[in-house]
Amino acid sequence: MTFDWNYMLSLLSDADFWLATWTVIKLSVLSWGISIILGFILALCQQATHPLLNIPARGYIWLFRSLPLLVLLIFVYNLPQAMPSSSVLLSDPFYAGLIALVLSETAYIAEIHRGGLLSIPKGQREAARALGLRFTGIQWRVIIPQAIRVALPSLANEYISIVKLSSLVSVISLTEILMVGQRLYSQNFLVMETMAAVAFYYVFIVTVFDFLLKSLERYLDVTQRKNARSIDPALLELALQPSPVVPRTTTDNSIPALQATRLHKAYNNVEVLGAVSVQIRQGEVVSVIGPSGSGKTTLIRLLNGLEQIDNGEILINGQPFIQLKKQGEQKPRFVEHPKHRLNIGMVFQSFNLFPHLTVMNNLLLAPRYHKLAPNSELKRQACSLLQKVGMLEHVYKYPHQLSGGQQQRVAIARALMMRPQIMLFDEPTSALDPEKVNEVLQVIEALAQEGITMLIVTHEMNFAFKVSDRIIFMEKGRVVCDDTPQRLRDGRHPRVEAFLKDVSLA
Repeated sequence: MTFDWNYMLSLLSDADFWLATWTVIKLSVLSWGISIILGFILALCQQATHPLLNIPARGYIWLFRSLPLLVLLIFVYNLPQAMPSSSVLLSDPFYAGLIALVLSETAYIAEIHRGGLLSIPKGQREAARALGLRFTGIQWRVIIPQAIRVALPSLANEYISIVKLSSLVSVISLTEILMVGQRLYSQNFLVMETMAAVAFYYVFIVTVFDFLLKSLERYLDVTQRKNARSIDPALLELALQPSPVVPRTTTDNSIPALQATRLHKAYNNVEVLGAVSVQIRQGEVVSVIGPSGSGKTTLIRLLNGLEQIDNGEILINGQPFIQLKKQGEQKPRFVEHPKHRLNIGMVFQSFNLFPHLTVMNNLLLAPRYHKLAPNSELKRQACSLLQKVGMLEHVYKYPHQLSGGQQQRVAIARALMMRPQIMLFDEPTSALDPEKVNEVLQVIEALAQEGITMLIVTHEMNFAFKVSDRIIFMEKGRVVCDDTPQRLRDGRHPRVEAFLKDVSLA
């Protein structure tokens, strides 16, 4: 028996095959796209802490990953027998097949999304939250773009699986590629030739979409972009226009800008912060120093609401920002008043720039989200701040194209774009090479000279004693002393003197 090449090649122009190919493309693309959206919602619910979201999501994934697609197809197609009202939709094999594929693939794609979400560093969410973005804004503008890029290779692979699984839809009489092939070889018995043509159409679909998805993957992968375009002369002109950092104002300068009272925090019943009270006046620069593990970073994270307090209260301009409310015998409830969040800017020790955005878009993301000003004005402010921190020439670069010191300077400019009343710095130089430390400290010192209220957690003793109005020394989760740099130099606090014994203060 010889292989009939002429017959096989003639099938490559067969109208029924091409019509069935279009059906497979529509079915696979729709089921893939819908499953990506529903799978992402399911992945978020699976990661939620509330059992009403978490348990149903886990149950759905367990159930539909356990059911064979063939069983699901037959069940969905025959559902009108039990629910006659569903026959309007499910009597059409295309929609029955689409629903069955979506039900099945959503469970698998949810797990792909979960892997993508888990790959995004926690600092990305914290940076977005510190800029005042709400949950939906954080997901849509920060997490989803990064998670999709991470998950795209697996999502592309899942699309190929859907294309091949679409052959099962023939069991509910949908005219797709395999059914056309079966119909033909049952008439002429040329099985090999017909199946070779069927294989061609599946390979054709997979090859075309694999190329498209690979192109999308390369486009989304900003780490592969090497060269940033040259700076626009119009941006240079904007940067030359003076734009001093103008923090949010208060009506009464006698009220402390930030006041924390008896803050307490414990992890797994181990106290890391106990009864700490801090007060910062308008325009004051306060540094927090102390040995590692003394609770400095925990304090600054509590002040910004990135960690929940176990006890205490935090006021901004005399108004509650973070507090615990207790009703009757119920456990105290953590309450944050988000209207005050924009008053606090945060600079992290690990920068936490958004890697999928350019320097300019890192600065513009939050102000655009909050609609603080027209876009042209925001660009002018961004250019001016980048000029102030010496980063204007890098405006079109991505974070991966910058050094650590450059990234930290951009992070400072990003925080200043919100015109915060108070700036919090969490060991801003600890992740930098020694040669990059000075360029960041010089930027912070310049801000101090402009009168911006700042709280700085730092290990740079000379810097702390140079720029600070007050220095807080912490140890074992307590404030040991809170005094001026001069009084600390004079040796009035023995514990601080012992801590600084090997430090040569300029």
